[in-house]
Amino acid sequence: MFNNNEIEEIVDVEVCEICSTNRRKKILMVVTSADSFDEHHKTGVWFEEFALPYKAFIKQGYEVTTASPKGGAAPLDPRSENLYEDIEWHDAKKALNDTVPINTVDFTEFDALVLLGGHGPILDLYKDENLGKIIEDYSIHKKLIAAICHGPAGLLSAKINGIPFVNGKKLTCFTNEEETEAKMNNLVPFMLEDELKDAGAVFVKESSGKINIVEDGNLITGQNYQSSKAFADAIINYLNQI
Repeated sequence: MFNNNEIEEIVDVEVCEICSTNRRKKILMVVTSADSFDEHHKTGVWFEEFALPYKAFIKQGYEVTTASPKGGAAPLDPRSENLYEDIEWHDAKKALNDTVPINTVDFTEFDALVLLGGHGPILDLYKDENLGKIIEDYSIHKKLIAAICHGPAGLLSAKINGIPFVNGKKLTCFTNEEETEAKMNNLVPFMLEDELKDAGAVFVKESSGKINIVEDGNLITGQNYQSSKAFADAIINYLNQI
């Protein structure tokens, strides 16, 4: 027979286990703060790549925090501005208007890190030391790391025991072919596909504009904005199984 104190302890443990099981998943979405290549060429977040996953995560009941290197309003790539007023993505626009600085985030509270594209990440996220620390921690603790289009530039910020995080990992990003077709190859500081390969990544690509999602353990990457829905679905499928 159990005494009253023992019964209370058992109930507390069971309640805690139930709470843990039903705890809302927490997603840290990281976007660029870079708004231009130069005074004549603007850049920023590609809105669809953020808005579509953001909406999907909220629909799943996940708790989402949006962060950027500088915090505040994240710049939107003008070429995606035709999507700004989509009423379905109004909340996503609001989230981008009020990001928190990466260095103020308690990243240990989150279940997943999601890096979004637009060309901005190849100007700031690829060398962001605070982001690098998060990726290193998530790699060690086997938490989900996901990135789409130019978002994988952020993966270059991290090293594990002095070795690039991406070394030996299967992944994808906006390809050299797609960069050239977009007429951005002479503007970008480096070709992201080449940079990831040089860091030791096992690059997996499809033809230009084709949906492509690559999963390697706790790393999920998407090739382009056309992959945004499949990217969100892959993240949700992963998180709902843990």
